[in-house]
Amino acid sequence: MASAKNKSFSFKVVMLGEGCVGKTSIVLRYCENKFYAKHMTTLQASFFTKKLSISGSRVNLAIWDTAGQERFHALGPIYYRDSNGAVLIYDITDEESFQKVKSWVKELRRILGNEVCLCIVGNKTDLDKDRNVSSEDGERFADAVGAKHFETSAKLNTGIDELFLSLCKQTMENFARWYFTTGMMEAAVVEEQARMNDEPCSGFARRTLQIMDNDAEETATVSSGSCCFSG
Repeated sequence: MASAKNKSFSFKVVMLGEGCVGKTSIVLRYCENKFYAKHMTTLQASFFTKKLSISGSRVNLAIWDTAGQERFHALGPIYYRDSNGAVLIYDITDEESFQKVKSWVKELRRILGNEVCLCIVGNKTDLDKDRNVSSEDGERFADAVGAKHFETSAKLNTGIDELFLSLCKQTMENFARWYFTTGMMEAAVVEEQARMNDEPCSGFARRTLQIMDNDAEETATVSSGSCCFSG
């Protein structure tokens, strides 16, 4: 593959953060342009899809919205395993939710390694008058862990498109670096061995779900839906 241009990519992204920080609201706003003022509780996980066109390439984004309640934390690795990227969200009015993001980052790095793309997101900027986490603190932490920092409002629909566009671009760039470093032949060998052994691939190959030429057969698309979601 000479470049990422004119290819189709499928990436998995996981949404993480404490309960009530607005994970589901951000995903619903991004995927369906909907916002519900009433709090919605996610039980275990919900699944959404979004299609984008970036620099001549098609991107199929699978977004997993996970539960933030403490009793579901042990299930986290099940949902973010093999993720290409993660969006870690805190509520700018809730200092504790920001501190919890730091724990999520450590766990993600431990399980997924340093290749996974991270975005640290301060949500609810529409409540700026009640802010307890400064933009500078968010940016400083994101820089320290090699992540991008964004601030969003699902209610006002600000910052969300920019967040996911940046994450997709980061993931495509990571893939390109991995691909040319590893080499086409080695990548093919790794993937074929994993397929024959019915095992996941190692490194970035494991987390790149599918890459196709645009003039090849269309990539199968999973319909948007949810798993264990309750309003």
